[in-house]
Amino acid sequence: MEQGEDTMNFTEGLGQPEGPVVLDDGSWLVVEMIPEKGCVTHISKDGKSKRLIAKTGRPNGLAVDKEGFIWVAESLVPSLIKLSIDGAKEVYLTDCHGEDFIFPNDIAFGPDGKLYLTDSGIRVEEFVINGKVRDDYADLDYDGRVYVIDTKTKAIARLDNGIKFTNGIAFGPSNDLYVNETITGTVYRYRWMNGRITGKREVFGNVLVEGTYKDIRGPDGMKFGANGNLYVTVYGQGDVTVLAKNGSVIQRIHTTGSKPTNCAFGLPGDTRLYVTEVEFGTLEVVEAGTEGLPLFR
Repeated sequence: MEQGEDTMNFTEGLGQPEGPVVLDDGSWLVVEMIPEKGCVTHISKDGKSKRLIAKTGRPNGLAVDKEGFIWVAESLVPSLIKLSIDGAKEVYLTDCHGEDFIFPNDIAFGPDGKLYLTDSGIRVEEFVINGKVRDDYADLDYDGRVYVIDTKTKAIARLDNGIKFTNGIAFGPSNDLYVNETITGTVYRYRWMNGRITGKREVFGNVLVEGTYKDIRGPDGMKFGANGNLYVTVYGQGDVTVLAKNGSVIQRIHTTGSKPTNCAFGLPGDTRLYVTEVEFGTLEVVEAGTEGLPLFR
């Protein structure tokens, strides 16, 4: 098996991994989306052992709050789940004022302490047929959304909709919010002013390499480095595309497999990027040359 450029495997044997999150002790959380598992998994800090925390269905994005609770974007039974490290779980939200979640995808805490959620806007069973994204994926009817949630009160609001498969989400150095659109390859930005998101989405950049591809490809999870650059996993393209502060592509870090789903930086002092990759079921590690921008909790 040929590795990507200077990559190594931190953990192998994962079933369609996504949502990597490093914990304070250096151990890791990921989700395993494969139907036989459908779980949140805890990986030891040396990467050698794994244990199941809880099955949820088809978990996707993960985030951990300052109290240690794990928040799960569950896509098969569309919901936001609150999970403890010992596996106790609560279905926290399933809708926004009567508007049901469709495909909760990724989550991130913001500078206001609230949780921001992307919803891809199409049912999993309408998007994936017999374990494969359908061939006419580009022509499907998407109503991708972005929500903001107060995890103390369950107050929720929809920030945006009408996006063609909303996916990755991250807050940048100036507290602006970034989300991406898998079908078009676009990364959008929402400006942060006076303690909240202000205004409509604006195009920040695009991560796709020009060309015609039969199978789906597009941006998935993403994280900011402390250097201000945005690291975007591009599913089907087999790379982590790095966008500069002005949105231009400055680097493409190739992954071992062609289906990276998400990424995360390690603890402070670690300049490596950890990438979940579906084709080979791994959590890969690649040198990024920067620490991660600290996440909000």
